[in-house]
Amino acid sequence: MNLYHPHLMRVTERIDETVDTVTLRLAFQDPAVAEAFEFRAGQFAEYSVFGEGECTFCIASAPTRLPLIECSFKKVGKVTTALSRLEVGDTMGFRGPYGNHFPVDAWKGRSLVFIAGGIGLAPVRCVIDNCLDRRDEFGDVTIVYGARSVSDLVYKGELEAWAARADVRLVKTVDPGGETQDWDGQVGFVPTVLGDAAPTSDNAVAIVCGPPIMIKFTLPVLDKLGFSQDQVYTTLENRMKCGLGKCGRCNIGRVYVCKDGPVFTAAQVAELPADM
Repeated sequence: MNLYHPHLMRVTERIDETVDTVTLRLAFQDPAVAEAFEFRAGQFAEYSVFGEGECTFCIASAPTRLPLIECSFKKVGKVTTALSRLEVGDTMGFRGPYGNHFPVDAWKGRSLVFIAGGIGLAPVRCVIDNCLDRRDEFGDVTIVYGARSVSDLVYKGELEAWAARADVRLVKTVDPGGETQDWDGQVGFVPTVLGDAAPTSDNAVAIVCGPPIMIKFTLPVLDKLGFSQDQVYTTLENRMKCGLGKCGRCNIGRVYVCKDGPVFTAAQVAELPADM
């Protein structure tokens, strides 16, 4: 079996989240593959445009919502630009799932705090929807999400749906200067807004994903709120390339992010070499 051979996927829906961020909803063209496919929240995949190449990012939809899967990406390079040109009915490649996953089953009975910035909501959204589809298994659910501006917020429809739920606490924010006249959220950087929201750390876990600078300043806030490093999870998928531990691009010391991750606790991240 060729490890690099992708499954063929058909684009069933395209959602333009922002001017440079797109979500594609995908269906396997082979019914047998669709029926057999499964994955866990937090795993990633390789998405390809034939003749252009492939790139790596998370499966943005929840495993509870198969057989369709979704990917969300920002147009930043050759392959993501090619992906952004795909329309409904087009064919693309998919291989995966790869990597480890968020231990959702181990979180049963615990409260969940989701913290995301910008397109970093994609891997967090996968876990949010997974847990909301199993809502009675968890305690309180808090979501803190921010972006540079209102126009940079992704999944706006789902933000509205989460805000409308009585069993979810949604705190959304934009950076100072990024608000609009009709903005109904907060204004401030995610770490500051998280500190003001002050979710309890008692019997809780926190899931964090976003720009490195956001994560850097969020971790001390979580520490101040009483979250131990073993209670905090993140994903490092932006360091990966081949997905199989062959190219070496993602290795950090002895760790291969694609094989040992991409999901790590803050305690595990703290043990990685300084080049992280």
